[in-house]
Amino acid sequence: HTRKYMTTLSEKLKSFGTNILTGGISASIAKTINSPLEVAKLIRQTQPDRFSGLVQLLTTLPKEEGITALWAGNGTNVLRYFPTQALNFAFKGTYKDLLMPKGQEFTDMEMFLRNLAAGGAAGASSMVFVYPLDLARTLLSTDKKSADGVKKYKGLGHVLKVTYADNGVKSLYKGIGISIAGIIPYRAVYFGGYDTLKKLFLGNDSNFLQKWLVAQTNTIVAQYITYPIDTVRRTLMKAGEKDHSGVASRRFASTWECFRWLLKERGVKGIYAGSLANTWRATGAALCMVFYETIQEKFINPKEE
Repeated sequence: HTRKYMTTLSEKLKSFGTNILTGGISASIAKTINSPLEVAKLIRQTQPDRFSGLVQLLTTLPKEEGITALWAGNGTNVLRYFPTQALNFAFKGTYKDLLMPKGQEFTDMEMFLRNLAAGGAAGASSMVFVYPLDLARTLLSTDKKSADGVKKYKGLGHVLKVTYADNGVKSLYKGIGISIAGIIPYRAVYFGGYDTLKKLFLGNDSNFLQKWLVAQTNTIVAQYITYPIDTVRRTLMKAGEKDHSGVASRRFASTWECFRWLLKERGVKGIYAGSLANTWRATGAALCMVFYETIQEKFINPKEE
């Protein structure tokens, strides 16, 4: 029994490590390709008056700050996203094994609900580990140059240091509550919805394009459902941030206060600012899902001919 237990444990650890590696590589590739849209989405969310729209942002920002501005914070984003997505996939597999043990039969509805639960739990679990990196990435990507062409933050270490100096560890986790509240339904639909749709509409011999179309549709739905929550959390991340002259932006006593302020100042349209870029950005998340599966199928668990 001990030997069998150790063998099973070893297999689970190997599977967990494999999921981290393949998930992280997939995410890193997808995020780097998608960085301009990521940056555009964050600026539209947190600084809606800075540009009139997505097209103006994508054409004007490189002229003002150079082409590299479209990849601002990408290094931190990859650093953040590698463990985030890797842990998402790994935790998802672990939770799925717990909720859907092999050998048991489930109805389509039971399978759907358990897939949603596994995806949501995976998203919440991974976020706790990497939240400060997510916050740092948001601040770096929306860092505007001063009149003399200098950015406020010098890099990842500097932004974390400045943020920590404001109010300690609490500052590094600004908006964590609403972020977890948002990531659970998003990851639930992102992971659980994809698994369910794939089983309903795709066969075992489905190709890359077919998988991507299903993943793309599912990801767009997931993002629109939770977008208002994402706008609130990004606003909370930048709350109290000081500009180049040392003036701090508005702080909020609670998540609800932030939401009411956004609704009053920007309206529903303002809460969805950046959603167009987010829709195109969904391509990255969908590609990540399909890259992950492809790497698994081709290199990790190849089918025998």
